[in-house]
Amino acid sequence: MSRVQTIPVAPEDADQRLDRWLRRMFPHLQQGAIEKMCRKGDLRVDGGRVKASTRLQAGQSVRIPPLPDAGRAPPPSDARVSEADARMIRDCVIYRDDHIIALNKPPGLPTQGGSKQTRHVDGLSEALRFGLDEKPRLVHRLDKDTSGLLLLARSRSVASGLTAAFRHRATRKLYWAAVAGVPSPRMGTVKFGLVKAPGHGARGEGEKMHCVHPDAVAATEGAKRAATDYAVLSALASRAAWVALVPVTGRTHQLRAHMAEIGHPIIGDGKYGGSGQDNMGEGWGAQLGGEISRKLHLHARLLRFEHPVTGRTVTLTAALPAHMRHTWDTFQWRDDEVPEDPFEAPQ
Repeated sequence: MSRVQTIPVAPEDADQRLDRWLRRMFPHLQQGAIEKMCRKGDLRVDGGRVKASTRLQAGQSVRIPPLPDAGRAPPPSDARVSEADARMIRDCVIYRDDHIIALNKPPGLPTQGGSKQTRHVDGLSEALRFGLDEKPRLVHRLDKDTSGLLLLARSRSVASGLTAAFRHRATRKLYWAAVAGVPSPRMGTVKFGLVKAPGHGARGEGEKMHCVHPDAVAATEGAKRAATDYAVLSALASRAAWVALVPVTGRTHQLRAHMAEIGHPIIGDGKYGGSGQDNMGEGWGAQLGGEISRKLHLHARLLRFEHPVTGRTVTLTAALPAHMRHTWDTFQWRDDEVPEDPFEAPQ
């Protein structure tokens, strides 16, 4: 068992999440142990309580409580990547160069570990070294049930640049979704603020975001302004629509909460579009019935960003997962009949 340590944050480590920084320094630490230290207040930054997701700044001091010896701790989860999982995560790679890896993340695979999550992209990325000494680093995330483009950096300096780009919205992210009913007008912006509503249980299970009228955001404790651009690409009568979504802001569950709030929940969204959710389509909630999958129909389709090393503009697209492909084929929605980005003015 180690003693209490106080470690300063180096300039090159600035803007990193506390949990990732800590796991690089102490590879035997598990994500659950880090989160427990944060909850108990044993892990502190400049004397203050923090979350595992807290971003570090150069010059800060991190107080680390006594840690178990590496030999006595269970091996880190990323050391247990099976051959089958290694093949699976490598098959998800749709772009790779010396600095960046892009995945088409399958639905159901969490981006990071957490409570009861032992198999996730962050751990499986151990299989994505491709000859480098360190595994690639996450620079943003997708919800567990959301599929599509996920970017990883292959070095610390590239990760720092890309993380800043995502935070300052210097990237272009466009999602495809199938929703209940057909939004009217067919192109617009949803501007409801979002506030987190507590869940139940010791770990807050069931937490979700509640929408707040834009005029009430300032007076609502914890509420943050949010905006989502949407455009209808195709429709199945009045029953369902294929929409493109662009998160102008980047709030938790923003796209799902916003579409449910305007009466058009995303198909398969049990959290925000359950049987009690009014919507403008036929039937109840965010299910269409028949052969249409009950899985979430939300996919990170397009990602455009400036390459942090070459400076050139990179535009990536990710193919739909199988359950969404089946829905698209059933409704005769064709990828080649819609613009890549419907919000851009035609050239």
